[in-house]
Amino acid sequence: MELTFLGTSAGVPCKTRNVSAIVFNPMNNQPHLWLFDCGEGTQHQMLNTVFNPGKFSKIFITHLHGDHIFGLPGLLCSRSMAGNDAPLTVYGPKGIRQFIEMALQLSGSWTAFSLEIIEINEGEIFCDDEFRVTAFPLTHPVECYGYRIEQHDKPGALDAPRLIAQGVRPGPIFQRLKRGEMVSLENGVVLNGKDYLGAPQKGKRLAIFGDTGPTPAGLALASGVDVMVHEATLEASMEEKANGRGHSTSVQAATLAKAAGVGRLVITHFSSRYDRSGCEALLNECRNIFPATLAAEDFLTVKI
Repeated sequence: MELTFLGTSAGVPCKTRNVSAIVFNPMNNQPHLWLFDCGEGTQHQMLNTVFNPGKFSKIFITHLHGDHIFGLPGLLCSRSMAGNDAPLTVYGPKGIRQFIEMALQLSGSWTAFSLEIIEINEGEIFCDDEFRVTAFPLTHPVECYGYRIEQHDKPGALDAPRLIAQGVRPGPIFQRLKRGEMVSLENGVVLNGKDYLGAPQKGKRLAIFGDTGPTPAGLALASGVDVMVHEATLEASMEEKANGRGHSTSVQAATLAKAAGVGRLVITHFSSRYDRSGCEALLNECRNIFPATLAAEDFLTVKI
């Protein structure tokens, strides 16, 4: 799985950074991508990548501040104008439906594809055979959520050499045993698939935070994930200002990552006051507490 950052600036775009948007690529041989937030200019950023609006099946919005949603109407319209009829689901806080429908209505626009808009609350918001997504409320001036994405554990590897040694030929029987089924052979022997499977492969887990000040919900959201994406809007010395506006500092993000036992921390959503050297200073503040930290930049891809 991969995350690609299309925008890493807080509030407004700057010369080297666009506003918030992250692409999640499950890398599961399916042509479906997920998008987390969609700030102004997101579809323009996509022109510099292999992604295009027609490939997205789900969009998750953390909150309704403009730097996270102003690119959404344009992306929806472009997707429709391209003739893409694949369905799309948008998840977000209360008000996301009104925002989308009003923008389309007032601009005389529409979607040629099936568009489902789901206004979310705390708790599980999506689950299929491969992933489960849970929303956690964060601390921000407007309703805001973070998303925990969990891949279900996969069955362990089938012990094919052992089966072949017992005279079982590869084929449909192997597939059934791989699913853990009971299989009766022609000679009357009954095999239990579970007896031929290795230990389950642990699914990947990641946490994508929206804008937030320190909150108790953060620990549950990020606990034990492989990758945690968290804002680091301001430096440690500006904690009072950051928290007063519902944001976190570099040190607060790193402290949470350490407490939650995450694999890696990726900081993003940097104030436009910081140039490249300023962001490097934020990264160093994090690494003093949590060494396994990366600073996102536009078009950075992180493997999970």
